Amino acid sequence: MLTGDQAGTADRVAREFGITEVRAELLPEDKVAAVRELKASYGLVAMVGDGVNDAPALAAADVGVAMGVAGSDAALETADIALMADELLRIPYAVRLSRAALGTIRANIAIALGLKAVFLAMAAVGTATLWMAVAADMGASLLVIGLGLRLLRYD
Repeated sequence: MLTGDQAGTADRVAREFGITEVRAELLPEDKVAAVRELKASYGLVAMVGDGVNDAPALAAADVGVAMGVAGSDAALETADIALMADELLRIPYAVRLSRAALGTIRANIAIALGLKAVFLAMAAVGTATLWMAVAADMGASLLVIGLGLRLLRYD
């Protein structure tokens, strides 16, 4: 946890959330240095912040997450993701949802390209008609929309 708050407050919050490493009383440039250090040690780093002081570290991280309700405009503009609820416990949900969305996107692209390949092959041998291709394309569009809408019910 990287924070500009006092060490005692930071330690109390860290214990509550099960965070083992705390760096407190940091200035914005200290947070950026800490993010760079963490990237060198661990690889990919996500930074969660809500204030103007967090914006440089959000930009330095691989993924910046801004807490949307209480977040400053600078943090919201800099971050890659803005959570519209100021609940840290929503971050794992956001990660799971983004992975599910990526899987859906990949499936949708595979379906669309596969269908195009089938109709290209059928057109090459002269068995496809324009109306068949139009109907298949519309069906694929509806399927892609349906698969995307499943994410609305994601838990």
